Amino acid sequence: MKEQSVYKMIATIAVCSIGFLSVSAIAAQDEFQQEVLQRIQQSQQKLQQCNVAMGPKRQKLMAEHMKMMKETMEKMQAMKPKAGISMQEHEDWINEQQKLMEDMMGQMMEEQHLMMNMGK
Repeated sequence: MKEQSVYKMIATIAVCSIGFLSVSAIAAQDEFQQEVLQRIQQSQQKLQQCNVAMGPKRQKLMAEHMKMMKETMEKMQAMKPKAGISMQEHEDWINEQQKLMEDMMGQMMEEQHLMMNMGK
């Protein structure tokens, strides 16, 4: 994966996280957020496999991980909160959304480190 692609993905995540702050929200973790959390956990497992793999196998796993992250990001971008919720529910939903974004950013940073170490 090219370094430029990673930077584009990081920029996309940053823009999306800002966008989530301006959206009305739903209480705590809704079914969409739970689904995204499961996807993030699956991609984390794939990233852990990347850590132990070598050569072409590692590259294949990293490509799969990046694809999973892209699909998850698309799901997060499409998430729309329900209308008519309280301010507290709104804040709870935003907090959950922020946690998901932080998890994704952490994985992307770890992936970037793996890619940088592949050349060594």
